[in-house]
Amino acid sequence: MEKLKIAIQKSGRLNQDSIKILKDCGISIDNGKDQLKASARNFPMEIFYLRNGDIPQYLKDGVVDIAIIGENVLEEKGGNIAVAEKLGFSRCRVSLAIPRASAYNGIKDLAGKQIATSYPNTLNAYLSNKGVQADLHIINGSVEIAPNIGLADAICDIVSSGSTLFKNNLKEVEVMMNSEAVLAVSPRIKSNQNEILEDLIFRIKSVLAGRQSKYILMNAPNDKLDAIIKLLPGMRSPTVLPLAEEGWSSVHTVINKDKFWEVINELKLAGAEGILVCPIEKMVL
Repeated sequence: MEKLKIAIQKSGRLNQDSIKILKDCGISIDNGKDQLKASARNFPMEIFYLRNGDIPQYLKDGVVDIAIIGENVLEEKGGNIAVAEKLGFSRCRVSLAIPRASAYNGIKDLAGKQIATSYPNTLNAYLSNKGVQADLHIINGSVEIAPNIGLADAICDIVSSGSTLFKNNLKEVEVMMNSEAVLAVSPRIKSNQNEILEDLIFRIKSVLAGRQSKYILMNAPNDKLDAIIKLLPGMRSPTVLPLAEEGWSSVHTVINKDKFWEVINELKLAGAEGILVCPIEKMVL
């Protein structure tokens, strides 16, 4: 069987998160130190370790079939490459920032200004949509230093926590796009690769569903079961099992991890006791 060729970032956090999701999908990778290509031991897949900025071209040319890549890079260099799945990690945003002491009343303030960026295509499209013309200074590297050395009036760059902007006396004034890691598919992928790709996407969706959910168990007095069950925003209906102690039941359900803290106090007030919260490795929907 021909192998599915996937590109991931050669180094950095996106590399680590990409390897982790593949391993969570049950894919074992034989990879020695500094290898540029590796094979999966138990899945028809070859992994190519590439520079992040080079991956879109490899997808366009059909050198690789799929890739785990940031939406920001795909937007800048990928053209119309399709996204098969958003992966929920390596979140950031592409933003405009200016010196902290500068006043800002809106995007029109940047008309005629010099903007340093590593994302000229994304920035040009954004400014054009807003009807603003500016001079772009393309930098591959530490964009945030440009205003401090008089090279630019503003910058366009990726922002995660905002700490780099703060250290360089800059403030974020426009969020141009929000980004996360995605599974992108080459327009030249062969039809006989689709079955392998569908299997991979199925596994990824199961892993992502597990990451977004928590399995919770609690003890509840039978006379308060109805009120407790109504508070649970879970899958269909919870499982209710009798306890050895008469008049009590054990309630099991799955809820979105972001919803748990919203209902925990209500569950306690409604009479739930001994609440346990467990991670879910995978969840097949």
